[in-house]
Amino acid sequence: MKEDNNELNRRDVLKGLATVPVLGAFWGVAQTKKNKDSAVKEQIFKELNIEAAKPPVSGSMEGNPLRIGIIGFGIRGEQLLRAAGFATKEWKEEMKKNNLENPKDLRLKEFLEQEKLNIKLNGVCDVFDVRAESAIEAGSVDGNKPKRYLHFEEMMASPDIDAVIIATPDHWHAPMAMAAAKAGKHVYVEKCMTHKVGETYDLKKTIEDTKIVFQLGHQHRQTQSFLTAQDIIKKNVLGHVSLIQVATNRNDDNGAWQYEIHEKASPKTIDWQQFLGNAPKREFDAQRFFRWRKWWDYGTGLSGDLLTHDYDRINTILKMGIPDSVMASGGVYTHIDGREVPDVFQVVMEFPNYTSGTSQEKGKEKGMTFLYTSTLGNQYDRGTLVMGHDATLELGAQLTVMADPRSTRYKEMIESGLIKTDVPMYSYNPSAKGVDAVSGATAKYFANKGMMYTYRDGKRVDSTFLHIKEWLSCIRHGGTPSCNIQQGFEEAMSAHMATASLRLGKKITWDHEKQRMANVSEAELRSVGMA
Repeated sequence: MKEDNNELNRRDVLKGLATVPVLGAFWGVAQTKKNKDSAVKEQIFKELNIEAAKPPVSGSMEGNPLRIGIIGFGIRGEQLLRAAGFATKEWKEEMKKNNLENPKDLRLKEFLEQEKLNIKLNGVCDVFDVRAESAIEAGSVDGNKPKRYLHFEEMMASPDIDAVIIATPDHWHAPMAMAAAKAGKHVYVEKCMTHKVGETYDLKKTIEDTKIVFQLGHQHRQTQSFLTAQDIIKKNVLGHVSLIQVATNRNDDNGAWQYEIHEKASPKTIDWQQFLGNAPKREFDAQRFFRWRKWWDYGTGLSGDLLTHDYDRINTILKMGIPDSVMASGGVYTHIDGREVPDVFQVVMEFPNYTSGTSQEKGKEKGMTFLYTSTLGNQYDRGTLVMGHDATLELGAQLTVMADPRSTRYKEMIESGLIKTDVPMYSYNPSAKGVDAVSGATAKYFANKGMMYTYRDGKRVDSTFLHIKEWLSCIRHGGTPSCNIQQGFEEAMSAHMATASLRLGKKITWDHEKQRMANVSEAELRSVGMA
């Protein structure tokens, strides 16, 4: 029977006991095992040749402060402003209390030690008075008090603003980003990049014509594990990738967009008409204002909110671009509360010409399916799997690579026992400690996917902070941000294809030459508010 080189077997132990003192026997056998394990690891690492990614280098933040304006100070707007260095006093007090209750909760300490980005918050624009006042308080630092702009056009016209962060409901993303670019302001905008198909083309052209620095808010492009995953694909460690499996599972009110309705919300404190913008006119509705993601008039559903994250995470490492076709289905099955947008959703994207390399004869393998499934009624973590002929990559804040039992590339190493198919042949954990101080199902969801924190030299860092820093660095020194307008175009169009498939009830195909949906008319898009 073949000996198992990875375990201390009984014969080794008895042989050791017969020749040397007891402690020496166990030490000797253990040392032999350690040497064997090291040799095996070295052989596997040499075969895979994976390089743990070095973090991208940003330019210096020195010089004249960049003058920033923020539009939208809701949940995400507050997170973005904090990542840029400005936190509300309520948040700081809450984090101080949390640290006293749980010493592992170091979020306040990490914020206070965060690198200064040398920016001034010069402008705040929010249609809700309470939020605008809160943003002004957070940004009032070192004698600089931000000005409140009642209308975003006033901010765009101001000579005191160099760049804007846009964290509004989706239906305002493109109009505001285009207005900013035409005014010469650099733009950081949250996903989904656009609300409608037509404005996606308009925004892309505007950014390309004005040449301002544009960054889309997919902060996972800074995550260390994703950068390393790019090398895994480059080195053909997985073989031909034929299936991607990604999932969104959340099961709390916040994750289902049942956000808190502020007690001071009223037509007197909220500029309702400005909130509506290009959306259909209707009477004031606090539900629609605070829980706007539940309605197509303002949001892009699970496609724009969460599928975009998973699509862009995969596009970061595979660079597969816009799919040839998309099929989607779903419904409101777990939160029957008047919402229009499905809370259970499935999407199948087809890439029939995609190839990531092969270990078999040429021509045998080609094509890939991207499968996305989601429920807002269950939070079981199903992970993200990139499935190749030779191995499967589990992708998140950490990386794990499992060899496939039928692999061609690793066949001899599997047969010799060097590689075992029931344990990882490669694992990468930039923290080596797991995720600390994550409370709530939604926060854990983002953390596990690598969208909250990453690591630099073993130290935990806010991924959003790094994404904003990259944007600011490109403004100061030139260069192209990692989630630029081309990446945004691919993200938005892929999401819109999924939404169109759901709402029109048919497969949507893409014409790569014309860069258009091939089988959808303007009238069809207009009928579902997507033109």
